[in-house]
Amino acid sequence: MLTGPGTANIFAAWRGEKWMSVLLGHVLVLNQNYEPLSVCSVRRAVVMMYLGKAEMIERFDGKVIRSVYRSYPVPSVVRLGLYIHLPRKRVLLSRKNIVKRDNHRCQYCGRTVAPMTVDHVIPKKLGGRDIWENLVCACLDCNNKKGDRTPDRARMMLLHHPRRPDHLMYIQRFAGVNDSRWRRYLFLD
Repeated sequence: MLTGPGTANIFAAWRGEKWMSVLLGHVLVLNQNYEPLSVCSVRRAVVMMYLGKAEMIERFDGKVIRSVYRSYPVPSVVRLGLYIHLPRKRVLLSRKNIVKRDNHRCQYCGRTVAPMTVDHVIPKKLGGRDIWENLVCACLDCNNKKGDRTPDRARMMLLHHPRRPDHLMYIQRFAGVNDSRWRRYLFLD
């Protein structure tokens, strides 16, 4: 909890779900050089700003957090005051993350409403491995149609060739947040 004159109860002032949902919202955290680092809660971002560890770069329109003596705009993007050197995080290879990477879209037919499975582009019996570059999201129909064949043999083309997600893809897709204010910092424009 924050300490200091007028700020001791900055978060205690709200007990309703409406304000708690604001405090649990997502904020993009940038390194000092504007490189995307992570995503944190609004509450954590406000604490970092109050302690002087971060500055607000973008804010949510019209939303403020009030204490007895001060008002704090609700941040959407914050930048750290000091450069933090962190090794790149690797995204865990799992069925859930394969489906997220492919936007819950079958990589053969493009459907998004069917139940999804994970398909080996090169089947295991032909030497295919469990790696990011060999696994794609597929609907049950396409996975059964392809069977233990390569896409060429099954005459099924991939919509996108699979690849290992990098740090930016992790923040964009795996954090599950689509805030338009983040676009320029995530190199989406």
